[in-house]
This record gives sequence, C-alpha cells and structure tokens, in this order.
Amino acid sequence: MTLRAPSVDVAPQPWTGRYDGDGPLHARHWQRVQALTGSTDTESRPAVVVGLASDAGVARNKGRVGAAAGPAAIRAALGPLAVHDTRELADAGDIRVEDDALEAGQARFGAAVASLIDDGALTVGLGGGHEIAFASYLGVAGSARVSTEGARWGVLNLDAHFDLRDEENPSSGTPFLQMAREEKAKGRELNYAVLGISRANNTRVLFEEADGLGVKYLLDEDCSRASAEKFVTEFLDGLDALYLTIDLDVMPAAVAPGVSAPAAYGVPLEIINAVCRQVAASGKLLHVDVAELNPSFDIDGRTAKVAARLLDTIVGAALDA
Repeated sequence: MTLRAPSVDVAPQPWTGRYDGDGPLHARHWQRVQALTGSTDTESRPAVVVGLASDAGVARNKGRVGAAAGPAAIRAALGPLAVHDTRELADAGDIRVEDDALEAGQARFGAAVASLIDDGALTVGLGGGHEIAFASYLGVAGSARVSTEGARWGVLNLDAHFDLRDEENPSSGTPFLQMAREEKAKGRELNYAVLGISRANNTRVLFEEADGLGVKYLLDEDCSRASAEKFVTEFLDGLDALYLTIDLDVMPAAVAPGVSAPAAYGVPLEIINAVCRQVAASGKLLHVDVAELNPSFDIDGRTAKVAARLLDTIVGAALDA
C-alpha cells in the first residue's frame, strides 16, 4: 500500500531513545519510525502518528493548560520502548492550534486523519486536550470507510467524564455532544460508550444528557476486569469499526498525575490496558487517540510513560489482528 503525507503545520521531527545496536533484536520505536513527508510504500498496514498540539479546548473548559506539549512528550516516552514484532510505524507530524483557533485546527487534523485512513493506515492521534476527540471524529466520519462504504461505527471513550457539555463555544468538555449533533444532522445516531465514568465528577444534567442520547457507560467503581471486558464485548458486537479515545484522567492520579483534571478514584492501569488490548485485537479498530497529557504537571514523566505503554499495546495488537 502507498501512504501519502497529509498537510500538517509542523513536519515530523527525529525521534530519540537508547541505542543498543542495529537490527530487529535491538529494535526500539525510535529506530523503527519513519518520517512521513512524501509518499512511501509499505508491505503491511502501518500505524501513523499525528499530533494535535492544542490546549485551547482545555482553556475554554476552565482546565489547567499545558496539554499542547503533550504530543512531543508522548513521542519522547514511546521512542525508547522496545519493539518485539515487525510493526511498521510512521510519523506525519503535528497540527498546531495557535491562540484560540480551535475549530480550524480540528478541521485540519480531521482532514489528515481521513486521508491516512483512506490509505489504509491505523491512525494514532496524540493530544493535546480532549478537543482532539471532535477532530478525530471529523477524520473517522470523513473517511471512505464510513462516509462511502457505510460502516457501522462507534466511539469508545475511556474517561472519567462524559464530555457532553452543552456550551456556546466548543471545548474539551463538548466533543461527544458535538458528534451526536453532527450524526443526527446526517440522519444517524451516535454509537457512544464510556468506560470509567465518575459519578462524583459528572452532574445530574450530564447523566440525563447521556441517557437521552442512549449513551452506554460503566462507572469507575464497577470496572472490574470481567465487567469491563463484558461491557466492551457487548459494544463491539454491533459495530464494523471503532474509534477508541483515551482520556488519561480515567486512571488514578497516582498513575496519571499529569492531566488537566487528576482523578481521585480512577480505573486501574491493568484494566485499561486489558481493554485496549481487547479493542485492538478485535480487528475493528480504525483510529485511536490519547488525550489530556499535561507535561507541566507530570511527576517523573509518569503519565507520558503510561500513554506510551498503552499505545505500544494497542499498535502491537491491532497490527497483528
């Protein structure tokens, strides 16, 4: 298959990591990733990274800003991790949101993702605030798989929050209500499920909004491994394709301190990792993104390392599926 570089604001930069030697037995992600700046041929389905360097949505949502530095921090954490398979990786660079120009940045990111999906790639979005979710939606909904072929698709959000706020200005708290309204305008219903919802951090009006939209959700307190995997299985059963979005605040603050809104409770990392592997191994994963990493508050780089570990799990399982 042939990959074409999408239009981006910041060209891909060199990755770095520990050097132990050349060849597959010493491989780390920084040695495997290729800069996607033109057209390149691949022997199998590749994973392509695209960043959305934005915290405009977090600022609008009155959160603590700094997530615009997230894509670079995730790349830095992923680069040194060992590669134990033959995965093909590429980096397409970043879309950058300057000042408050959120909607334009989301549109550019969506166009980049759609073109890469159409070329056959597994697209991996790096946030940035959770405003990346609506940008990713534009890419998924704009891909031929959905817009032309009519695939039944859904979005699984690993998150402590519904992000269904009804506000005049879109933000990191509004993307899934935006999606629902866009889908309704197209004569469809949004298939939306959330794993890890915190009852304490979502008001009654948000629960009512979720119920009205038919959102499926599992509370953080109910997320045993068995219940989480059952929840995901039932959601996947009715779909041809899935968009997975991971808000890192779904995990406890001790595991993911570097986020806009650290979780007092959260879902354990081992359960989130198991769900990610389950989704990726289903063969239905079309696009994944990771959101809300804020390096300014990331003690010892813990959250970036967690994001990198989850992406390593997802990419490996998805490309083997």
